Amino acid sequence: MSTDETLERWWRALTTELGIDPEADIDTLLDLAGTAAHAVTRPAAPLTTFLVGYAAGRSDADRAAIERLVAQAESAAEDFT
Repeated sequence: MSTDETLERWWRALTTELGIDPEADIDTLLDLAGTAAHAVTRPAAPLTTFLVGYAAGRSDADRAAIERLVAQAESAAEDFT
């Protein structure tokens, strides 16, 4: 089984377990994690994706709003010094 297939299966299993149906795209979140890991530090990746998810949940964000939050977080990571 490929990594992509494993991640897709994990995404479905965990969202089902948590009783959620996020409108987020896996690849977008992985790209954000990569940006945070390289622009800030590796441990920033899970923290960044958690915070974006938290912000999305608090605002009941739709897919477009999630993409805006991701863009904000990517920009913040790239500008971090």
